[in-house]
Amino acid sequence: MSGRFVRASKYRHVFGRPTRKEQCYDNLRISANAWDTNLVKVNPHYLSVNWETGGGGAFAVLPLNETGRLPERFPLFRGHTAVVLDTDWNPFNDSLIASGSDDGKIFLWRVPDNFTLYTDGDEIADIAPVGKLSGHSRKVGHVLFNPAAENVIASSSGDYTVRVWDIETGTPKLTLKHNEVIQSMSWSANGSMMVTTSRDKKLRFWDARQERPAHETAGHSGAKNSRAVWMGEHDRVATTGFSKMSDRQLALWDIRAPREPINGFKTLDSISGVCMPFWDEGTQCLYLAGKGDGNIRYFEYENDKFEYLSEYKSGDPQRGIGIMPKRGVNMHENEVVRAYKTVNDTYIEPISFIVPRRAEMFQDDIYPPTNGLKPAMSAGEYFAGKDGLPPKIDLGSLYEGEGLKEVSAEKAAAARPTPVKAPEPASKAPEPEPKPAPAPAPAPATVKVTPPPSMKEQGSSMAAMASKYADDEEEKEEEDSSSFEEVQKPASRPPAITFSPPEASEPAAPKVQPKVETSPTASPVDQSAPQSPIEEISAGVQDVVQRELASLRNLIAEQGRTIAAQTRQVEFLTNEIEGLKAKLT
Repeated sequence: MSGRFVRASKYRHVFGRPTRKEQCYDNLRISANAWDTNLVKVNPHYLSVNWETGGGGAFAVLPLNETGRLPERFPLFRGHTAVVLDTDWNPFNDSLIASGSDDGKIFLWRVPDNFTLYTDGDEIADIAPVGKLSGHSRKVGHVLFNPAAENVIASSSGDYTVRVWDIETGTPKLTLKHNEVIQSMSWSANGSMMVTTSRDKKLRFWDARQERPAHETAGHSGAKNSRAVWMGEHDRVATTGFSKMSDRQLALWDIRAPREPINGFKTLDSISGVCMPFWDEGTQCLYLAGKGDGNIRYFEYENDKFEYLSEYKSGDPQRGIGIMPKRGVNMHENEVVRAYKTVNDTYIEPISFIVPRRAEMFQDDIYPPTNGLKPAMSAGEYFAGKDGLPPKIDLGSLYEGEGLKEVSAEKAAAARPTPVKAPEPASKAPEPEPKPAPAPAPAPATVKVTPPPSMKEQGSSMAAMASKYADDEEEKEEEDSSSFEEVQKPASRPPAITFSPPEASEPAAPKVQPKVETSPTASPVDQSAPQSPIEEISAGVQDVVQRELASLRNLIAEQGRTIAAQTRQVEFLTNEIEGLKAKLT
């Protein structure tokens, strides 16, 4: 019970590594708007950031390879008449981005080929939008592309609705009505469902194409904003929020029965900043970045709970953060996650989370197949009701520089990490074996009688031996004849029975011949078993044998009761320990 159980995990020693200042993105003017979004979005080629500008709204797109101090002026993505609140990259086209603004519009943009921040001309030509989606009556606070369907995007607005758009036609196809301002939203992996959090403190799970919530339940009770993230291909959702006492909380929800979070709300700390959650499907880890502090803590999802791994700590607070898709991480350095955090609203710093192991070859156990650039369905198929997951790509082909290569559905399913139930602590005693029902058995040819062995000698077999003889001992107390006599059948030609001396080492179950009818004047020896070789043994030796057998049975029965009592005590203490662990977590 005192032994310490260490949970096995490939990611227990993952650490966050900051980037040198010259490899950061400096001389930025990040938007100071107070709307609660992540400010930064990233894909393997570009990084977008909400920009602080006058005369309308804009955001900047930074090529990832152009680091260091950026020029004072460079092309911005302009077109909104009010501040840009959120952006999102198309998961199937790294050059297409959407933006939502305080002007109630959603614009679509295409990054020009060979786009760069460094231009030779005197006139800086800003980038114009290539499409516009109009329909919201108030500001658009969030935009989010569907992860499985091509050209489908969702937007949340101050008009208390989430609208799902078909970009190809430019029209809203679905409307999800809320009672208050939407604070966050997240798609399921196949794009058929969505989870939202709202200012009315409700957590809603939507069947999007039915335009109604499949489930609605009370979320975090605090007054500050809460966030939700769908955990990839699991039927689980993670949320962050606040308690009534303004403590930051983490919760795990089963979408099939979301009345209460699994294992309740977990208190994180008392910091006032919103926690921004990010789910990494490849490692089955959840990353929580605090808004207003410089820390990023991460947990591994296992056995329907979040196991704390570690925390990246920094003295530079972040207001926004973006996470690189898996196909953009540096697999040659065993980087599993890369985050881009804002610092002092003037520069963006990449943070690499690395598995510390030698990286001489591709590590397929930490890089399972991931989503590529091919959608599972078109927009028309999605709105017609089709479901499906996007095809997976082999990250090993990217590691070798061979480009994107799809893997079969069977291989992708086999390589998908699944939560593993933690093994039982080593201190837990084994369950006692059930007592077998008494059954007739033939008499052994040889019976050895030994002095009672010690507890140490009997070891793990004692529980089975105890259950074997417990009922027999009770029957002996009730009647004169032993239980061995009751189950033994007389044999016409019994084998010879010999007895080892009392020093023999191994006890065996003795069997004697059945009782037969005799005259009242017959001696005890005569009554035991007529026509048996036992008559050849003297009465004194037989008495010794019977006493030794009775002593052995008594000892085994007593030790069996002792072991059963100890087993119950171990189970009680184990349950107490598990209860204390649950309260602590």
